[in-house]
Amino acid sequence: MQLNFFKEDIEALPAIKTQAFQAWVSSFNKKQVKEINYIFSSDEYVLNVNRAYLNHDYYTDIITFLNSEVDEPIESDIFISVERVCDNAEKFSFGNFADEIHRVMAHGVLHLMGFDDKTEEDKIEMRAQEVLALEFINGYVSRETD
Repeated sequence: MQLNFFKEDIEALPAIKTQAFQAWVSSFNKKQVKEINYIFSSDEYVLNVNRAYLNHDYYTDIITFLNSEVDEPIESDIFISVERVCDNAEKFSFGNFADEIHRVMAHGVLHLMGFDDKTEEDKIEMRAQEVLALEFINGYVSRETD
């Protein structure tokens, strides 16, 4: 599995617990992941993606595109607005920015794994899965030795 991190229209990439996040993604037995590209950017950049590809004219923290067929290993591009994540971390008290960025990254993967957030019941399940993801990521201890 390949996780790639890019930045567009921002100065620097946020700090990511890459090894822990990759271990969390690997823990899913539902679908195999080939490659996920995370593109971290500004509100305006994600808004333009939202307008161009989804015909939505509003700001959002994340847009997830599945680039592979449903029965193939997952290939995806996930666009994340760092500005929106920062605002949401403060506004909704999810914790600090580090937790919120990992929660949003997990949110995109959960969509790829078949979770949805259209109904209230779906939203509750999605949030529960996000909490489990954060617990895994924050509690992760590498099994590699130096």
